[in-house]
Amino acid sequence: MPRSPRKSTSSTSLPSGGLRVTPLGGLGEVGRNMTVFEYEGKLLIVDCGVLFPEEHQPGIDVILPDFTSLQGRWDDVVGIVLTHGHEDHIGGVPYLLKERPDIPLIGSQLTLAFISAKLTEHKISPTTIHVEAEDKHQAGPFELEFVAVNHSIPDGLAVAIRTPAGLILHTGDFKMDQFPLDGRITDLRHFARLGEEGVDLFLTDSTNAEVPGFTISERDLTPAIDQVFATAPKRIIVSSFASHVHRIQQVLDSAHAAGRKVAFVGRSMVKNMGIARELEYLKIPRGLVVDFKKLQSMPDNKITLICTGSQGEPMAALSRMASGTHQIKLSADDTVLMASSLIPGNENAIYGIINKFTDLGVKVVHKGNAKVHVSGHASAGELVYCYNIVKPTHVMPVHGESKHLHANAELAVKTGVDPKRVLVVKDGTTVDLVNGQAKVSGQVEAGLVYVDGHTVGKVTEETLKERTLLQEGGAITIVALVDPDSNQLAEPLEFVTKGFIQDKQIFHAAAEKVKTALGKIAGQDIDDLDELEKLITDTVGRHLERNYRRSPLITTVVVDA
Repeated sequence: MPRSPRKSTSSTSLPSGGLRVTPLGGLGEVGRNMTVFEYEGKLLIVDCGVLFPEEHQPGIDVILPDFTSLQGRWDDVVGIVLTHGHEDHIGGVPYLLKERPDIPLIGSQLTLAFISAKLTEHKISPTTIHVEAEDKHQAGPFELEFVAVNHSIPDGLAVAIRTPAGLILHTGDFKMDQFPLDGRITDLRHFARLGEEGVDLFLTDSTNAEVPGFTISERDLTPAIDQVFATAPKRIIVSSFASHVHRIQQVLDSAHAAGRKVAFVGRSMVKNMGIARELEYLKIPRGLVVDFKKLQSMPDNKITLICTGSQGEPMAALSRMASGTHQIKLSADDTVLMASSLIPGNENAIYGIINKFTDLGVKVVHKGNAKVHVSGHASAGELVYCYNIVKPTHVMPVHGESKHLHANAELAVKTGVDPKRVLVVKDGTTVDLVNGQAKVSGQVEAGLVYVDGHTVGKVTEETLKERTLLQEGGAITIVALVDPDSNQLAEPLEFVTKGFIQDKQIFHAAAEKVKTALGKIAGQDIDDLDELEKLITDTVGRHLERNYRRSPLITTVVVDA
């Protein structure tokens, strides 16, 4: 977001020997996760993701963290730790590296492969540092130690951050699946060792904190997915995140067992699955995956398509199939398997797609009517388990809406953490760890930064308000020919409408209101046409709102007669 550079990350100075933690995204929302750590004038960033827009943000591609507090300090950044390869943790990296392209990216093999492919599209050649679980790496004054965690994507890592100010443990996104598809469980023994050392501040994933018990295993989904493939009479179209390697592996296994061929649809899906296959995170039997063109000549009951669009994104393949604008045309007895979570804010878009497919006679299988998805995040029982193992001095819940953060905080308190040492904060809040004590110290800018096509940070809340007005009420352009000497209308007002139902009576009454308003300023010396335009716009706007409960976007053009 273009603003004046600032030299510090907060209005308050960091005490000598202290460590500052500043979340710039992911607290109060599900997405755009990013946290900045500061020690001895150096900065370490953990994750830099995107948030996907909701219905009230029309025209927006993605939403970024706010980098304002980092402006003027890019040379102080010693590295960016990427905990895993989901978009809500790596999607903002290309925009950040445009500020300084050589900041080292630190992560696991698959995570670095995903972000490197993304950066190639942005014409950025990254500096990468490959780490694995158990590795230690020194980044400036920060000693990093990595811990294997299980998530809905391979190669997830938690990170322990050591400085003389204390030890911080950041879980990233994680759960405690005891029977993961890849056999890689969350390393609780490593968590326990760090706990024995003494974790001063524990940053924990809050996404599933309201859900009681333990998150079910990925393997528990296999029977339901197998059932879809055993009973579907025609084509099966599976929608998933383009980075959800585990779920796609299950789909491939079921398709192979059912004697079906598979094609990936969509650029991001083809790219990511190619990377996962090349690095052997995805096991594909010979001949199972074929080119989409070859699949078109096969019988419907032998076809499986895997595409993006599980969140109802308008331009994704699944949405375009539902609206009939994709080259793949679905028909009665086809089956759509929606094998991803439902991100808050996307409900209406997703249900809209389900209804469109239902009207076409397509069977839709989703988490609401079958066990075809499981969360990638730890539920309450798992979080409590971790608190009891780690026994942190302070807790700062991360990753989630306010209700998730507070639910996570309550769990920490129940395990014995002093309530005064549980910090529930929002994006932009600075927390300082000094002499073993963590407390809120200030606030930096952490607003929503909108990406709209090739523009970043230029769309404002006012822009979105105008777009919403256009969407809900249409637009009215008023052309007013005004006598510059008297400020009175020289000719009747002209109204031009788009998306607004024109009624001569409505505009006749509005014009009379404008005449009255102009009559009150007759003879006044007004040189600024903007004042006259605002007067006319406000007058017509109030009239339409009071009498017709309509709020179109109104633009007035005043021309001297």
